[in-house]
Amino acid sequence: MFKFLKWLFSPIIAILDFITKYFKTVVFLTIIYFVVFDTNEATLTSTQSNANLQKIELNGPIMDASKVLEQITQAKNSSNIKGVLFVVNSPGGAVAPSVEIAYAIKELSALKPVVAYASGVMASGSYYASIWANKIIANPGSMIGSIGVIFQGANVEELMEKIGVKTQTVKIGKYKEAGTPTRAWATYEKEELEKVINDTYDIFITDVSSARKLKKENHKEFADAHIFTARQAKAVKLIDEVATLTYAQNELIKLSKVSYPIWKKEDKFDKFLDKLISEAVTNFSVKFMDGLKAY
Repeated sequence: MFKFLKWLFSPIIAILDFITKYFKTVVFLTIIYFVVFDTNEATLTSTQSNANLQKIELNGPIMDASKVLEQITQAKNSSNIKGVLFVVNSPGGAVAPSVEIAYAIKELSALKPVVAYASGVMASGSYYASIWANKIIANPGSMIGSIGVIFQGANVEELMEKIGVKTQTVKIGKYKEAGTPTRAWATYEKEELEKVINDTYDIFITDVSSARKLKKENHKEFADAHIFTARQAKAVKLIDEVATLTYAQNELIKLSKVSYPIWKKEDKFDKFLDKLISEAVTNFSVKFMDGLKAY
């Protein structure tokens, strides 16, 4: 009977254990929010309603573009916002979300000025995301470029043999196992993957050439996965200026033609949580996501 009751109430017990274990953490974060991040709500609302410039940040690996896209859409639809500063510190990421952000920035820059600023790393997918900004400015110590495409996968066949594991597969389609980690890839599978990689790379350099007014046939100079310092990137015309964040902000103010710049404030607690999540994703990516990024 006791075991039955214990089983019956196990979900509740688990929740109570969780609350007990993390109670101090929850209280600590709550205190941080109200003591450190709390702002006068009326003043904040007033400032927000008068804001005419907005900063959008792209940090960490690009795996999900939903939040950045939402911010871009809000800036695009707001009649008050006259310009956007797109601050980037990202090594790139998956193909689809990088392209989504790039085309959202393109649509936004057609309506109001956008200045992209490389605060640390603007490479691969994050560079793609920035190409249609009206200006790209890079911190003197930033790294730019890495315009290329990669697909990697482990071959764990020998490990599986040692531990006595074999795969069983039922498939329809000759190329359905292309990229499998359970064995070496056949020549025709490599060719299939190369076909995808080559076309994706062509899309990448075509858009970069168009956005930056470069000659596509010279792609080995500005692309080919070269990694550039900010000065080198300017020399091959991947960026417009090597300067500081203050310079980038002032350039946006000039382009936006606002007399009294007021920056839209981001909720500090949300920003705090986003930073924690971004750092966690970055650490996870470095340790476990070997070869899964496309750009």
